[in-house]
Amino acid sequence: MAEPKTLALDAMGGDHGPEVVIPGAALSLTRNPSLRFVAFGDESRMRAALAEHPRLADRIRLVGTTLAIGMHDKPSQALRRGKGSSMWLALEAVKSGEAQAAISAGNTGALMAISRLILRQIPGIERPAIAAQWPTVRRACIVLDVGSNIGANARQLVEYALMGAAMARAQFGIDRPTVGLLNVGVEEIKGNEDVKEANAWLKRESADLPLTYSGFIEGDQIGQGIVDVVVVEGFAGNIALKTAEGTARQISTYLKGAMTQSLLTKAGALIAKSGFKTLKSLTDPRNLNGAPFLGLNGIAIKSHGGTDAVGFARAIDLGYELAEKRVIDRIAGDIASIAGRLDTAAAGGSG
Repeated sequence: MAEPKTLALDAMGGDHGPEVVIPGAALSLTRNPSLRFVAFGDESRMRAALAEHPRLADRIRLVGTTLAIGMHDKPSQALRRGKGSSMWLALEAVKSGEAQAAISAGNTGALMAISRLILRQIPGIERPAIAAQWPTVRRACIVLDVGSNIGANARQLVEYALMGAAMARAQFGIDRPTVGLLNVGVEEIKGNEDVKEANAWLKRESADLPLTYSGFIEGDQIGQGIVDVVVVEGFAGNIALKTAEGTARQISTYLKGAMTQSLLTKAGALIAKSGFKTLKSLTDPRNLNGAPFLGLNGIAIKSHGGTDAVGFARAIDLGYELAEKRVIDRIAGDIASIAGRLDTAAAGGSG
């Protein structure tokens, strides 16, 4: 039986608060029966939501707070005024060891800023990264960074590669995950200097790393599933993620329109109903909801703010899985093992 884990929930984060967080916890508990929770937020709303899920009652501790960070609050405001908020308390529960992961659907910038303040960075990591799960024709891959930072130097791109590979080993059970560096082309001469330097370092050092470096890949290759981890700086990564999400919704709209144009197409849609159901499941963003902030001394999971209980449960599942597979220890060990060599990536790959 799996070792019991306690997860901290920011019950006030996101668009729906406890009315999604509590049902999400109940759903995740059915898949991970050893879980326990501590939830922070408006106590009356949490208790009202919990009344609908009595089986969760003896597995969750509710901690009331009247403070909550707004979805439009700036990170600087959250740092100044956020102490004692539901988000802050959830992250403090991880720092104290009461919980093994924190899950929030709240303000991304605030969550990253408070996470960095409370949990601190793993020694050797210059910048944490947000790692998203991305559907492909093979299986999900991991893409990072998707918005934690704007820009990244060569060393930071190498850090992302190591952190993404550690997550892939934990989540997918792969000994040496394949890693690709997102670029404007696969040719060696393409890309800015930081991307080219990171590419040269990874090629030179990959034999001694817990990953297999595949070189440059282009944006249209992400969905092909040719690598397990895609490394990109946060500005381009966030644009790529939002573009992919928008394209998926666009295709779904096109498909619905095409299938309801006439009686004949409606009949065809009825015949193909099971196939469309499978397609919907494969492209449903709720099934891959949850993005960890990698590079911190603790697990913080960002859930999509507008998700429902199904999606929030998936973010909880991910937090449990990364805690169970000790992803923080994996990242810290990998970074420590190459600390001296990693510095050469910041020096233009010399040495």
